[in-house]
Amino acid sequence: MHRLSGRSVSTILRAGGCTRFRNATASISSSNIFHKSVEENDENVRWYSVLTTRQINCGKPIKQFNFGSSHHLLRIRYESTAAASDSSSNPPPEKYEYQAEVSRLMDLIVNSLYSNKEVFLRELISNASDALDKLRFLSVTEPELLKDAVDLDIRIQTDKDNGIVTITDTGIGMNREELVDCLGTIAQSGTAKFLKALKESKDSGGDSNLIGQFGVGFYSAFLVSERVEVSTKSPKSDKQYVWEGEANSSSYTIREETDPAKLIPRGTRLTLYLKRDDKGFAHPERVQKLVKNYSQFVSFPIYTWQEKGYTKEVEVDEDPSEAKKDDQGDKTEKKKKTKTVVEKYWDWDLTNETQPIWLRNPKEVSTEEYNEFYKKTFNEYLEPLASTHFTTEGEVEFRSILYVPSIAPMGKDDIINPKTKNIRLYVKRVFISDDFDGELFPRYLSFIKGVVDSNDLPLNVSREILQESRIIRIMRKRLVRKAFDMINGIAMSENKDDYDKFWENFGKHIKLGILDDKENHKRLAPLLRFFSSQSEDVPISLDEYVDNMKPEQKNIYYIAADSVNSARNTPFLEKLLEKDLEVLFLVDPIDEVAVQNLKEFKDKQFVDISKEDLDLGEKNEEKEKEMKQEFGQICDWIKKRLGEKVAGVQISNRLSTSPCVLVSAKFGWSANMERLMKAQTMGDSSSLDFMRSRRIFEINPEHPIIKTLNAACQSNPNDEEALRAVDLLYDTAAVSSGFTPENPAQLGGKIYEMMSMALSAKWGTSAGEFKQQTTSSTYVPETIEAEVVEPAAEVQK
Repeated sequence: MHRLSGRSVSTILRAGGCTRFRNATASISSSNIFHKSVEENDENVRWYSVLTTRQINCGKPIKQFNFGSSHHLLRIRYESTAAASDSSSNPPPEKYEYQAEVSRLMDLIVNSLYSNKEVFLRELISNASDALDKLRFLSVTEPELLKDAVDLDIRIQTDKDNGIVTITDTGIGMNREELVDCLGTIAQSGTAKFLKALKESKDSGGDSNLIGQFGVGFYSAFLVSERVEVSTKSPKSDKQYVWEGEANSSSYTIREETDPAKLIPRGTRLTLYLKRDDKGFAHPERVQKLVKNYSQFVSFPIYTWQEKGYTKEVEVDEDPSEAKKDDQGDKTEKKKKTKTVVEKYWDWDLTNETQPIWLRNPKEVSTEEYNEFYKKTFNEYLEPLASTHFTTEGEVEFRSILYVPSIAPMGKDDIINPKTKNIRLYVKRVFISDDFDGELFPRYLSFIKGVVDSNDLPLNVSREILQESRIIRIMRKRLVRKAFDMINGIAMSENKDDYDKFWENFGKHIKLGILDDKENHKRLAPLLRFFSSQSEDVPISLDEYVDNMKPEQKNIYYIAADSVNSARNTPFLEKLLEKDLEVLFLVDPIDEVAVQNLKEFKDKQFVDISKEDLDLGEKNEEKEKEMKQEFGQICDWIKKRLGEKVAGVQISNRLSTSPCVLVSAKFGWSANMERLMKAQTMGDSSSLDFMRSRRIFEINPEHPIIKTLNAACQSNPNDEEALRAVDLLYDTAAVSSGFTPENPAQLGGKIYEMMSMALSAKWGTSAGEFKQQTTSSTYVPETIEAEVVEPAAEVQK
């Protein structure tokens, strides 16, 4: 036996409604409506619980329940069949419908949906454009719709004194039923409904110029308005109706327009009575600016009511006293004095006179037109280095024009902040946004400027935010590919100065792309430019380096330094210059990191010549074995003296004139990288100490100093002078290799000591004095005892 539970009854009572039973096969009396059981063998009996405010009709009239008004959400319980089953079985789930609180929904739309109040004009102009598009479409089969007014346009008039904005279009208009359906139903899009009807039609397709899709754009008027009045007339109706609604109200009124002065032949007139804080939108100049920003490329003419003026000459009344003097002095006829004045008047001004050139055939657009559009759209005074105009079809359809600026912005902060407002997104020629955070272009291409126009993009309801989706990812890939094609066009141009200018302004962006975008390494690598040992004044490309490689050369060699001069004089280059091997100079702080991320180019590995195990392609195992036997003892001796300062001591194959060099471990930091890491604000000192300890001390066995130390090591390894020479040799190698000395003062003392020894041998300093000066690591001057002089007796006057 099944019956309504007490919880169901309490739910009904709290909802403030009353129950109505329909189509019941069993007669139910009002006295036991909630308690009478249903026989178990009657499987056809169904219970209905519908919350309404109408009278209950269950065979007999039952007095309506009255529980007062309620502000809770109404819930409608659908039909529930009581199947004959065991009483212990689970009851079937109950299904409910959501119903919205209208005033709350309006509050969300007005106060939470849009982030910027000024978009109200964009939304209302888009609605007017849709109304005109619908009329144009329908007039193809029904020409009589255009008989009342031939012109299809939008006119905006403002009253800044009273804070009123009026937007009038000559579109399709609405009748009473359409007013209720489109404006009285929130989120009911008339445009979407119209498009759906077109798609279902057998003899016509959808019109891609229609903009609306969500049905909430009209309510953006309440962002700035305390009251909105919509006066509209459909060409299919003889009557004109007026819709009126107020902000923070859940009701509206519709009446027939009876004032002859307010009648319009066809279309819709929106009158916005602005709030006190938003009356600034009623200034004609501001309205004109908003139209040019958001609706510049709407396909219908938009006129704004503007104050204009013209100059004219008017006569000036002369002073009677001056006129009398002039008459006495000169009786000849004189011309009357005039002045120029400006006569002001009000008239309609066409605001969107610029046509979108991206909708035209690229073959019909000249370079001058592209450059003029670039300057006007992005407020630039220089012509762009390059531009591309293309249309993408298929899974994603959009049109775009992209530009490469001729100069980087002042400050060059756009390489850090990708929000540069350089890409203007349009949907059906209506400006949506230019505030993107990497959705359309990656950070390293943020300098690219242009417009993107699509007929259908995944926007949020306010049409301000581009939502992440597969379509956006596909669009991003195609935009990036076109940008690379455009930059490659500059690189391949016969005018080399263009790419030199591009690299000077945007070279860091390309290097940043090596770090951020591994998928496009093959596109980015040919765009890189570096100085080299054979081209110190003009940077070369990696393609030029590979073309200049020796036949036996297997790797691309590079050295990182703080300047070209430092890189040129580094001891790491000595052997490579002898072999005429070209070495790239990485002098920009980001260069070394970029090359390490690139790893290879055209199957050629990048090799840092300041790292250990440098392979120059001339290994001689027998000679290396002999060298290790001859100089193995000195390597151990030097390692013992230096201790933890180095990870090892080896015989070098990269030196020819220098006695030694300090190289980094294969996976350690180079001297340049160590310098950069020290300069980091948030650098980790522990990792710095670890990477510093991975240094390799390499000696040149052919150098006289090393040969002398080798002899000292074999004859007297504990000689203090020889050990001090090893210390000085290490510090000197660190400086010449690009490292920062750990104790500059101590290094200076050692140099002074060696200078003293050299000078003493030439100018004959006594042996005892010389020995006293060299007993410490730093030079200490001889102490001279001061002579005490008695004061002289004062001379008497």
